[in-house]
Amino acid sequence: MTEFAEVLRQLSAAQKPAKGVSLYTRFVNRPAGRLLAAVAFRAGATPNQLTVLGALFTFPALAAVALVPPGPTLAVCVAASLAVGFALDAADGQLARGQRSGSASGEWLDHVLDCVKIVTLHLVVLVSFYRFFTLPSPVFLLAPMVFQLAAVVIFFAGILTEKLKRRIPGEAAPASPPALRSVLLLPVDYGLTCVSFLFLGRQDVFLAVYCALLAAHVLFMAAFLVKWYRELR
Repeated sequence: MTEFAEVLRQLSAAQKPAKGVSLYTRFVNRPAGRLLAAVAFRAGATPNQLTVLGALFTFPALAAVALVPPGPTLAVCVAASLAVGFALDAADGQLARGQRSGSASGEWLDHVLDCVKIVTLHLVVLVSFYRFFTLPSPVFLLAPMVFQLAAVVIFFAGILTEKLKRRIPGEAAPASPPALRSVLLLPVDYGLTCVSFLFLGRQDVFLAVYCALLAAHVLFMAAFLVKWYRELR
């Protein structure tokens, strides 16, 4: 236990800054990822192996959303699998920093799988809506398409902005206070989207929660794009 605690301490020291992350990522996903990274460190696993393991939790769960009629059991299993997959997504980076084994290929694999995950998530929701839901109107079939667009744009533009800002000399633009920012970013945290699948067994509740998250993503997408463009000028 002493050795395990020492590994946790080392991983915590190599943690990314809390700036710019939501409450879920900061207090749930990263700590869970740190525990998984410590276990992987003791087992001699590599960051890429954790990345692949995260995909093995995520993609079968997403396939089940499209193939299996929604119910309480499916909802819990899907939400839990997506949450574990997300924690493993945090663990691979923490393990890489702890081992000082980060690589361009590992970062590439992580981002590519993240992009596929985001696209697939909303695609299977669309399939589930079409196959299993009694929607108030066919217009609601557009919701996963718009959600997918907003999520992908936020993901890609955020990564691109971070890369481009490294080329610009000078101080970074002032940010909101960390506590307030963590709260404001919660609706667009992928972890909260994972948790929303707990309501998959109740069609009306899931539809309402999903559409609320959709609205948040669209609003944040517009705000982020304006903010990032101004920072890069």
